[in-house]
Amino acid sequence: MATKIRWPKLLTPPNLIQMIRKQKDPHAALELFRAAPLRYPAYRHTIPVYSALLSSLSSSPRFLPLLPSLLRRMLLHSSPSPSLDHVFSRAISSISASDPQSALSLFRLLIISNCVSWPLSFLSLLRPLLLNPDLLPLARQLLDEFSHRTETRIGADSFNLLMKTLCDLRRVDLAVDIFQEFHEQCWYPDRDTYRILMKGLCDAGRLDDAIHLLYSMLWRISQKGCDADVVVYRMVLEALCSEGRIEDAEEVLGKVLIKGLRSPRRRRTFQKPELGGRSLDDMKRLIDDALVMGGVRSLASYKAMVVDLYAEGKIRHADKMFDEMVERGFKPVVSMYEAKIAALCEDGRADDAERVLVEMVEKGGCAPRTRSYELVMEGLCNEGQAMRAVAQLEKMGRHVGNVARKETYEILVNGLCREERFVEAARALEKMARSHRPGSAVLEAVIQGMCSIGRVYEAVLWLEEMVSLGNAPDVDVWRSMVPLVCIDNNPAECLLSCWAGLGRELECLFS
Repeated sequence: MATKIRWPKLLTPPNLIQMIRKQKDPHAALELFRAAPLRYPAYRHTIPVYSALLSSLSSSPRFLPLLPSLLRRMLLHSSPSPSLDHVFSRAISSISASDPQSALSLFRLLIISNCVSWPLSFLSLLRPLLLNPDLLPLARQLLDEFSHRTETRIGADSFNLLMKTLCDLRRVDLAVDIFQEFHEQCWYPDRDTYRILMKGLCDAGRLDDAIHLLYSMLWRISQKGCDADVVVYRMVLEALCSEGRIEDAEEVLGKVLIKGLRSPRRRRTFQKPELGGRSLDDMKRLIDDALVMGGVRSLASYKAMVVDLYAEGKIRHADKMFDEMVERGFKPVVSMYEAKIAALCEDGRADDAERVLVEMVEKGGCAPRTRSYELVMEGLCNEGQAMRAVAQLEKMGRHVGNVARKETYEILVNGLCREERFVEAARALEKMARSHRPGSAVLEAVIQGMCSIGRVYEAVLWLEEMVSLGNAPDVDVWRSMVPLVCIDNNPAECLLSCWAGLGRELECLFS
């Protein structure tokens, strides 16, 4: 049930925003929004008030159909403002995953409004379309229609996403066409652009085109060396070696390295590495070492290569390069430690990942981030050590600047439920509910778990919490509760009573 509201003598938009955010039930927040102009005739809703209400309604899928009418009302009563784009962007992001056509209708509504700029809304609409192969024609149509308009101001990120989707669908020819449009649109291809297209060309076996693309990148090598582009060069070099084109790989590697050399003397005495007569793994290892250490060394090149090696699961080789980087005087960054933690957890070595957290502080001088702890906690939960993950959560709370997020608690609750530690999972969920809005999945997992161990009272309390948040429990939740509640009663009558109770709750909730 919604808490009793104490209305002020004079209502201002900040007052109403605070009142809306305090409501756990989205329906109660909506009632506050509707009642405010009736209680205070001189009061007018502002864009931040609409934004606060949209945030509350978006938290429950059952209220998403209300967003279009609410946004239309906002456009009618609001003056032109950049904030409109932010509000529409969040609404489109909430709707687009489940109903792309409704999201498109919202975007069309924004176009005919008095909003003078909507780049965020366009990107929020475009991303889910690009990630769905069936909606690619619609995405391309939108790009053709709006990419040239000043209101969108889209950049390379959108085209990178389109190229990645096309490469994943094995349509590299279309990705090459998109790449050629960069110059026509006066955009600058970034490292992600080259990396996406290079991977697509190599996977498609178009190695000659990949070499041509690599040569077009050589001008990017400054006097600082190959920098983080080494991962792009590495991709085509390893593909050439895998196809047995050793001489081509030696020639390309030589050109890349000599382009990155700063000293004229080193250029004159340069000799390209010899890859022939070695195994494929040895050739790849020699390429990795040559790209990072053959030219002018930099932290960016070490970081790019080390992170790439950890992502591929080559932990031993990555550790060797990591240690050499430290010996050369380069200080590791947090993202490198996180890549190592993720690789260790993926390899089933969560214990070693825990030690990396300590190493970050004692040796690297880096403060672990919330994401660092989440990676370790997820690894421990996957290995059936959820209680140690609980200890990591407590340790994280003692570090300044690390605040547990909603995702942090979800990892912990799901891990405890998998180990059937439902009491501990309920405690973690209780901490989560103090600062975050629990999702339906974790609530249902805890409710069913408490029912499985016979703790019906706690299960009912969490069921009430779930309904108060505006979420209807799944049928499986009721199937778990009915046998326990109906021990001394007629099961059929009790089942009907439970369903009637659910109907009354939902009727009050959505009336």
